[in-house]
Amino acid sequence: MRNHEVTRRQPLLGEDGRITEPGWARQPVWEYDRDRIASPAFRIKEWDYYLVMNEDYGAAFTLSDDGYIGLQSVSLLNFKEKWEHTETILNVLPMGKMKMPSTSESGVTEYRDKRLRMEFRVEDGKRMISCDFKDFWQGKPFYCEITLDQPPMDSIAMATPWRKKKAFYYNRKINCMPAEGYMAWDEETYWFHPKRDYGTLDWGRGVWTYDNTWYWGSGNGTVGGKPFGFNIGYGFGDTSAATENVIFYDGKAHKLDDVTFHIPEGDYMSPWKFTSSDGRFEMDFEPVLDRAAKLSAGIVSSDQHQVFGKMSGRAVLDDGRFIELKDFMCFAEKVHNRY
Repeated sequence: MRNHEVTRRQPLLGEDGRITEPGWARQPVWEYDRDRIASPAFRIKEWDYYLVMNEDYGAAFTLSDDGYIGLQSVSLLNFKEKWEHTETILNVLPMGKMKMPSTSESGVTEYRDKRLRMEFRVEDGKRMISCDFKDFWQGKPFYCEITLDQPPMDSIAMATPWRKKKAFYYNRKINCMPAEGYMAWDEETYWFHPKRDYGTLDWGRGVWTYDNTWYWGSGNGTVGGKPFGFNIGYGFGDTSAATENVIFYDGKAHKLDDVTFHIPEGDYMSPWKFTSSDGRFEMDFEPVLDRAAKLSAGIVSSDQHQVFGKMSGRAVLDDGRFIELKDFMCFAEKVHNRY
C-alpha cells in the first residue's frame, strides 16, 4: 500500500539485515542498531544535520561519520545580501569512532579538533547547537549558541530499502522547531527569535548504494498564527511503500503523495515549479541563493545545489483546507553523490 504508515515500535533491521517494515511514521518507531547491519563498517553512513533560518539569514550544521570519510561542516547564509560561505573538515576512516547516537530523540553528537568544536545536545524537549570554528572565513572565527524547542508534535520518519539490496536508509525530519540564540562572524551578530524563526533536523542512518541523485525541499514559517512547514523529496531508494512528502500545520502531519521538482535545465537560479500527483502541493519558487558545492576525488564525487528562495502557491490539508503561501522562505535541492 502506498504511503504505508507504521505505528508499531520494532527493530529497524531483521536478522537478514533488511528493513523489517518499510514505510513512514509520525515518530521514530524503528529502533536503529548498528550491530545488526550486514554491510562492512566503511559503508555505514550516519549524520545529523540542522538548518536554522529566517527570511534574512541562516546557518546549516553537519556532523557525520560516513564510513571511510567523515564530513563536518558549517554554512553561513545571508539571503538579504545574497552570499554564503561553507567550511568543511574531512576525516579519514572514522568508521564508528564518532559514536553517533542510535536515536534521534536523545544523546550528544560532537566533534573536536584544533580548529573546530561542534556539539549537538538533545535533552528535555530541546536541541542545543554549539559551535566554535576558528579561521572560519577571511581569518575570522564563527561562533553560535542556538536552542531549538521541540514541543510534542508530528515529524516524519522514513524506513526506505533499495530493491534487491541490503542497502537501507533510516531518516527522520523534524520541522517547525522555534529557534532562539545567536551566531556571530566578522563583528556581526545574527539573532534568532522563537516567535518568528525555526530550525529543521535531518537525522539519517544507513547504508547507501554507490551512485545516487536525490531531491529534497523543506521550509518553516508561521501561517495564520500557526507553525507551518513542509518536507518534500524523492529519488533515494525504493519509495514504493511511502513517500517523504508531508505538510505540517499546528503540530500535525498531513501526508502527501508524489511531488515533482521542475528545475530549469542547467540554470538553478531561474524560477522553478513544484507539482503534485494529488494536487495538494502546487508551488512556484523564486531562487535567491544557490549554495553550490562540487567535489571530485577519484571514485568519490559530489555535485550539490541547495537553492534557497521564496515559494508561493497552495497546499491542501487532509481535511481539504487550503494554506496559501506568498514569498515563503525555504529551500529545495538537487544532489548527485558517488561514494
